[in-house]
Amino acid sequence: MKTKITSIQKKSLLGLFLLQLMIGNQSILAAQEESEEDLLAKAQAQMNAEVLSKPFLAEKPEEVDAYIKSMLEKKVKPPEYQGTYWRPGYTCRDLLRYNWTQYRNCKYYYRYYGRYYY
Repeated sequence: MKTKITSIQKKSLLGLFLLQLMIGNQSILAAQEESEEDLLAKAQAQMNAEVLSKPFLAEKPEEVDAYIKSMLEKKVKPPEYQGTYWRPGYTCRDLLRYNWTQYRNCKYYYRYYGRYYY
């Protein structure tokens, strides 16, 4: 005996199918969100490792002032910048991320000439 499927039953079956489809899509989206979160976490961990692998260079103002004072007493003119890190618009503090000695020399140059490198 064949059973006839009424229009109400068809709508119910269609509704169930659509509900299952939506649930399946939500689980796929949740899996994608987790993978994006994992990728972001991995990228953050890599960035943290890179930052921590670089040496921390403190300003040490007492040492810089002592150096400048000794060089001024010796009447030594500071040389022009010879490194590769200086850019227009930089201050001495920008050199600190690369090299403490260049930072110190820049501070002396600035104190002596009253301007930054060209």
